[in-house]
Order: sequence, then C-alpha cells, then structure tokens
Amino acid sequence: QRTFGDVTVGEELPAVEFPLTVYRLVVAAGGNRDFNSIHHNTAYAQATGAPEMYASTFILMGMWERLVRDYVGPAGTIRSIRDFRMRRFNLVGSVVEVRGRVRDARRDGDHGIVTLEVESLVDGQVTVGPGTVEVTLPAASTAEAAA
Repeated sequence: QRTFGDVTVGEELPAVEFPLTVYRLVVAAGGNRDFNSIHHNTAYAQATGAPEMYASTFILMGMWERLVRDYVGPAGTIRSIRDFRMRRFNLVGSVVEVRGRVRDARRDGDHGIVTLEVESLVDGQVTVGPGTVEVTLPAASTAEAAA
C-alpha cells in the first residue's frame, strides 16, 4: 500500500498499455450497456465519419482508473477526475498507453492529497487528456501508525 510519505512530486507512474481488440470493445459494450454500434461495428462507425470502430468513454475512463488504482493501492481513493477530454479516436487495432505523473502533494489531516496528471496516447499522440486526477492516500501505513 502506497502512503503519502512514499510520494515524490514529479515522479512518473508506471505506464499501462491496453490493446484495443474487437473482443475488448464488444465485451465493454455488453458490460456497460453502451450498445452504440460505433464502438463495435466497423461499417457503422465508418458511416458516421470515423475511420474505424473506436473505444467508448467508459473504456477510456476505466483505463485511467486502472493506472491510478495501481498507484494508490486499496486504501487510496479517487476524489475527482477533471479535464478528461477525448482529442482523437482510440481505434480498434491500436494500443493505448496510459501514463501519469505526480503534479502536487499536500497533507490534509490523516490523509495526503495527491494531484496526478494523466493522459492516454496512441503511437505517441495524445488521444485523451491531459487531465487531472486527485487522490487521497493514508498518511502512514497501519504498522507505522501503531508504532
């Protein structure tokens, strides 16, 4: 479990990569009940002007959450996500890289509040963000607090 004392402003979060397969898009459509054909049907997506079927907002936000949750651990919480803006299509067949860095860290009572800058990229081009995710972390581990 990461604690506030483990955080360094400027540190990079370990990036996470997500291959956008047809299977992933179809399963996501069923899982979040977003059956808009632009997310799982090439011909339909192309008829709307898109080059190919593409990832939905739910998939892309889930990717950000995965990156952040891997970083904060089970005792951390996500307080807010801001400036989540889709700038380019995240097309089937591509690999989305989600990365982030610590922009700010401050104490708030028994917790630390950490501001992360997060973005998604495909082939080195930003497709989502950059945005801001604010999280809380415990000030110290349970063992440290008991000592």
